[in-house]
Amino acid sequence: MRILLVEDDATTLKYVADGFTAQKYQVDSATDGQEGLTLAKHNQYDLLILDRMLPKLDGLTLLSALRTSGNKTPVLILSALSHVDERVKGLRAGGDDYMTKPFAFAELLVRAEKLAQRNVVEPAATEIEVGSLKMELLTRKVTLDDSELMLQPKEFQLLKYLMEHPNQVISRTLLFEAVWDYHFDPRTNVIDVHIAKLRRKFEELGHGELIETVRGAGYRLCKRH
Repeated sequence: MRILLVEDDATTLKYVADGFTAQKYQVDSATDGQEGLTLAKHNQYDLLILDRMLPKLDGLTLLSALRTSGNKTPVLILSALSHVDERVKGLRAGGDDYMTKPFAFAELLVRAEKLAQRNVVEPAATEIEVGSLKMELLTRKVTLDDSELMLQPKEFQLLKYLMEHPNQVISRTLLFEAVWDYHFDPRTNVIDVHIAKLRRKFEELGHGELIETVRGAGYRLCKRH
C-alpha cells in the first residue's frame, strides 16, 4: 500500500508515518495543502490521509479539487474538529472516512487498510464455467464436455448471460434487453428461436436438458451438469 500523508503538525506526521512504515507500507508526506495536491495529482496512491486544517490550501479545498479532477483515491480525513457538522462537511466534500484527534494508531491502521482494500480493482474474468460447460471470453471458445460448440454471435451472448446467472430463472424480457439491447416486443419469438438453437447443439452432446424452460417465467441454465 502506498499512502500520501498530508499533515502540517510535525509530531503527528512522524507518529503516523513511522507507524505505517513499520507495517511495511510506503509513505509520502506533505506539510501543506498545495504540496499535497501536487503529489496527489502526479502520483498513484492507494490512500490519502488528509489533515483538515492545513496551510496554503485547507484540507477540504484540496479534497474538492481532487474529486473535481476525477481522482477517486480513498481519503481518510484527520481533524481536531470533532463536531458532527465538521464530519458531515468532510464526508460531503468527498472524504471516505473521518477520524478526530487524538486517535489510536491501531484504529487508524485498520480503517486505512479497509479503505485501501475497497479501491482494489479485481482483474476482469476471462472464463466462465458452469459444470462441464466452459466459455473463454477472450477467444470466444465454448466447450461442453471438452467438445467445442460453434455459436453464432447472438447465441454466444445469450449463453454468456445465462452462464453469468446459473440456476436463476431469467425472463424473456430481461434476456431480450440484455442481448439485443432494445425494448422487448412481446410479439417476437427471437428468444425462443435462439434458445432452441442452443438446445439442439447441447442435444448433440447429450445435454439437451441443460437449458430449462420455466413456464410463464423464462429460462434457467441448470448448474448441476
